Amino acid sequence: MRGGGSALLRSLCRRRAAVLPLAGLAAGLALFGARAADPIDVDRTGALYPRDGRRDLTAEDRQRFPGAGVLWCRRPDGVPRKAAAAWLIGAPTLVMLNAHNFRNRQLETTRLVADCYFQIGGRNYDFIADSLQLGVARDAERLHITDDWALLRLAHAADAPAQPLPEAPPDLTTGDLTLPITMVSPGGHGNYSGDSSLETCTIRRVDPPTEGGTRRARHDCNDGYGGSGSGLFDEAGQMVGMQSASLSMNSRHAFDIEFHYGSALLIDGALLDTLRKAVNPKFCPSAECPN
Repeated sequence: MRGGGSALLRSLCRRRAAVLPLAGLAAGLALFGARAADPIDVDRTGALYPRDGRRDLTAEDRQRFPGAGVLWCRRPDGVPRKAAAAWLIGAPTLVMLNAHNFRNRQLETTRLVADCYFQIGGRNYDFIADSLQLGVARDAERLHITDDWALLRLAHAADAPAQPLPEAPPDLTTGDLTLPITMVSPGGHGNYSGDSSLETCTIRRVDPPTEGGTRRARHDCNDGYGGSGSGLFDEAGQMVGMQSASLSMNSRHAFDIEFHYGSALLIDGALLDTLRKAVNPKFCPSAECPN
């Protein structure tokens, strides 16, 4: 839709963004703030953009991007269901993922840690239920893209290589830019036929720091339901961000920065500070958590 229709879409989307600090997903794109265990009608051919460069992850990709895992959670009837991407990072017991796997936008509990487990390298690992650390401030009333992160500890060390902890925040200027990246989605997407995917795409804008001094990156990567937590990697293979939310309003239209809300949070600010502290054994609530 162009001309007046495009202007109307932009106006609607801006107003929607003012009401919803995080764009939720409809029509099968990445769902923010809703329970992944809820049923959803997915159009498996509905990529976010007309150009869809996603392909399945290979064994070589998993060696290049270590730590790529999947969060699985049990439905009320006890049946496990794949929920989102998650990352073993910095230590064999530390997992980074989105906070919205456990809280909605109003910070209400939507899922218990005890109902979930982490899968990597073909093996399943339970979490320590009381180890959940959320990125939101104590006085926060809502969940936003830039505090949409959480850390969890595994009850036992994973027998898999972890993603290295970034040595420094991403060296990215705030504002418009063109940064080639790779989106690695170990949990796949509802609008993609494979169980996991990888796509080469581009960060187009980095917003100023907000919650916790963390910045938001807008990119043109395709995303879909289940893609939350996907990792964004620069050309050197360094992890620079983690996917948070997408909006289907511009589905099948070319990327338009003015009303695009598919977003990742960069690994900087409070997130990077907390990751650094988390590799310290004092963070671990159990003597069974080796560093």
